[in-house]
Amino acid sequence: MELQQVNPWRALIALCIGFFMILVDSTIVSVATPAIQEGLHTDINSVVWVTSAYLLAYAVPLLFTGRLGDRFGPRRLYLTGLALFTLSSLWCGLTNTIGMLIAARVVQGVGAAMMTPQTMAVITRTFPGERRGQAMSLWGAVAGVATLVGPVVGGLITENWGWEWIFYVNVPVGVIGFVLAWWLVPTLPVHSHTFDWVGVSLSGAGLFCLVFGIQEGESYDWGTMWGIISVPLLIVLGVVLMVLFVWWQARTKVDALVPLALFRDRNFSLANVAICIVGFVITSFALPMMIYAQVVRGLSPIESGLLFVPMAVLAAILSPAVGHLVDRYHPRVVAGFGLTCLAVGAFWLGAVIGPDTPTWKLVLPMLVLGMANGFMWSPISVTATRTLPPQRAGAGSGVYNMTRQMGAVIGSAAIAAVMQARLTHHLGSGAGDYAARQSNTPVHLPPFVAHGFARSMGESIYLPAAIAIIAIIAVLFFRNPHGERTVIDAPPQKETAAG
Repeated sequence: MELQQVNPWRALIALCIGFFMILVDSTIVSVATPAIQEGLHTDINSVVWVTSAYLLAYAVPLLFTGRLGDRFGPRRLYLTGLALFTLSSLWCGLTNTIGMLIAARVVQGVGAAMMTPQTMAVITRTFPGERRGQAMSLWGAVAGVATLVGPVVGGLITENWGWEWIFYVNVPVGVIGFVLAWWLVPTLPVHSHTFDWVGVSLSGAGLFCLVFGIQEGESYDWGTMWGIISVPLLIVLGVVLMVLFVWWQARTKVDALVPLALFRDRNFSLANVAICIVGFVITSFALPMMIYAQVVRGLSPIESGLLFVPMAVLAAILSPAVGHLVDRYHPRVVAGFGLTCLAVGAFWLGAVIGPDTPTWKLVLPMLVLGMANGFMWSPISVTATRTLPPQRAGAGSGVYNMTRQMGAVIGSAAIAAVMQARLTHHLGSGAGDYAARQSNTPVHLPPFVAHGFARSMGESIYLPAAIAIIAIIAVLFFRNPHGERTVIDAPPQKETAAG
């Protein structure tokens, strides 16, 4: 389909089907972890890699796959990634060993990495600036809701049909999404690039070391992995490689993998700070909440996931209206309100968590967090992409999504460390091991232990609440993008139709 024939809303809806699926897959497996461990007769350290392998393979290639969309067309890259994701989902369900499941999850992550930057690139290139806020509100609602419904859907499927079906369900959804994207997503002009293979190597190795070290550090007690390399050294190596990557990007004579000119746009830079914090907060507050619900309250995985439903529903209801606000008002006002709700809601939730807290007292701060999800995704995304020129859309969306994913990885590692520290403070040095043994089954804790455990989880949520303040400060410095022209200078690129 050619661009002049396209209905951008239909194209966006088609893309959001696959986007929703890959984001749900980031969280859906966590609820099925005990069932996978039992079904494949493996240990907890091995089964954790079912999630870790996916997140690593998803995060590391995002910079490169965004640029591939510029070169070969976002439609072509999206369809290729969706096909890869769907086929590897079938592989996941059919496997009968933990090693093969981990390998299939790696392929799934690569497919997801190919798809994600293309959704934002198509929005940037098909919607005019004055309507982009409404489009990004739908994209943001999908991102926000998908990360929240994963535990609910995962618990429902696992308890009724078995862990294999959390992967099998992707197959019909993927086929429908592929057909709709083939039919409705337009063929966009591509921009010829000379690929920066040195940049690809440096960024891939650096991101792998950083993400792997941060994500797995707690598992190795921030010590030595496999008796060979220490976690801190691996993280330092990742930082050094990323510094070399930035140095190379500033000096390379070929097309840079990340055009540093992107960061001359103050809004793009600040939006990346904000979305990194959002990824951190959304990922980190959910884990102590789920453990509290199951260990202290004795809820099942499905019942625990249902605590997130008010937040997801309110976010979905608010997002269309917020899209209209984004197209009319300064983004610092809309995003600032949403991020303030994020900080207040997280702090409130942490404060009310206790062994005997009534459910309605938990729902109230969750509704405030729903308002946050409704108001923050769209204005941050629009602010990041509104003034990007078409030839930078793929690179910009790749950076943006990689930043969000890095925030999520850092958040998951940080909250694990804080939870361990608070449990030790309230219950003693053996509390962490006790939590690990009990977090997958409903139990009745003695009153003293229940109180200390609940307060440990609540106080852990103060961390994302405090971190959210950084994002509030960042968006206060947004420029008003309404009426602005593209501000990033870029040499003209040769365009051809593809994708």
